[in-house]
Amino acid sequence: MASSPNRQPNRRRQRSVRVTVAVSLLSLAALVVLFALPTQSPVWLSVSSVCALLCGFAASRIVYNELLQSRRHNAADRVAQAQAYRVMFTERACEHAEFTTAMTDRLAGRDETIRELEGTVVLAEKRAMQAEQRVKRESRLTHEAQQKVVELQEALEIRRAEEADELATWDGWDALRAHA
Repeated sequence: MASSPNRQPNRRRQRSVRVTVAVSLLSLAALVVLFALPTQSPVWLSVSSVCALLCGFAASRIVYNELLQSRRHNAADRVAQAQAYRVMFTERACEHAEFTTAMTDRLAGRDETIRELEGTVVLAEKRAMQAEQRVKRESRLTHEAQQKVVELQEALEIRRAEEADELATWDGWDALRAHA
C-alpha cells in the first residue's frame, strides 16, 4: 500500500483475503444446512452437518493463522519502533552530551572572565583609593603651602612696615631722601 508523504498511513488494516475466505466457508456451511433442513433426510442432514463442521474448522483455522500473522506483524512493528527509538535516544544522548560539554565550557569561561573582571575591579578600587589618598595628601600640602604663603606675606608686610618705621626714624633717611 503506497502512501504519499503528506498523508498519514491508515491505521486500520485492510481485511485480508483469508478472512474473506473464512467468512465465505461459514456462509457456505450455513447454506448447506439450510438446504438440508427442509428435506428432513438423515443422509442430507448428516452430510450437511459434517460439511458445516469441516467448513467451521477450516474457517477457524484460517482466522487463527491470520491472527498469528497479525500478531507477528505487530511484533515486528514494535521491534522496528523500539529500534528507531533506540537510535533516536542514542542521537539525543550524543546531542545532550555535546550540549552539556558546550555549556560546561561556556560556564567555565564565564567564571574565568568573572574572576578576571573581579580582579580588575579590585585593582581599580585599590588604585582609586591610592589616587584619592594622593589627592587628599596633595590637597593638604597645597592648603598648608597656601597658609604658609599667607603667613609669609603677613610676615613680609610686617617686616616692611617695621623697616619703614626704622627708616623713618633714621636720621640719615631724610638727607638721603632730599639728595635723591
